[in-house]
Amino acid sequence: MDENKNNSLTDNSRKDPLAWEEVSCEHIVKDEWIDFKRLSYRFPDGSIFEPYYCYSRKNYVVIVASDTDGNYLCVKQFRQGIKEVTTEFPAGGIERKDNKEYRDIKDDSSEDALQAAKRELLEETGYESDEWSHLITVPSNATIADNYAYIYRAKNCRRVADQALDETEFLNMKKYTPDEIEGMISAGKFQQAVHIMAWLLAQK
Repeated sequence: MDENKNNSLTDNSRKDPLAWEEVSCEHIVKDEWIDFKRLSYRFPDGSIFEPYYCYSRKNYVVIVASDTDGNYLCVKQFRQGIKEVTTEFPAGGIERKDNKEYRDIKDDSSEDALQAAKRELLEETGYESDEWSHLITVPSNATIADNYAYIYRAKNCRRVADQALDETEFLNMKKYTPDEIEGMISAGKFQQAVHIMAWLLAQK
């Protein structure tokens, strides 16, 4: 989803009778990693309520990738939110030219989403693909965040290199059959909601 489309969606929401009007915004934490805000809003009936909290992070990609044998490439890593090691698809942030880790609606200059997906797949798994398709672009968490997830499908991936992880990444790559992924989802062991959605879309 390009920035012009995002702006169009924002403009349309302002005209909707159900839209809230932002009254004030306080940046509680704003550093190179996150922009965490406290806001007050005027409701459609004219009343004002606060606080509402939201945050900005940069857009990111999720890749449902399978190899030439039909096995799916997943990564296992610690997620501090639930304090567990999770199994999920390769994913990562779309790099911004200003190196910020959060999205700035006034300056959304960043790398192409598909190029980010190819880069993240290679870095996290060492695999490449020549068969890419875009599945969907959706808000990451429309209730509290303003960033978007770009979901891609990559088929017939082949290994071309070793992993090339960032200094804060500690993850292992593992392959799973479709039945194994279905089993993990059913058992609550595939714990990223957007990744589950990506899997379901990829099966269509």
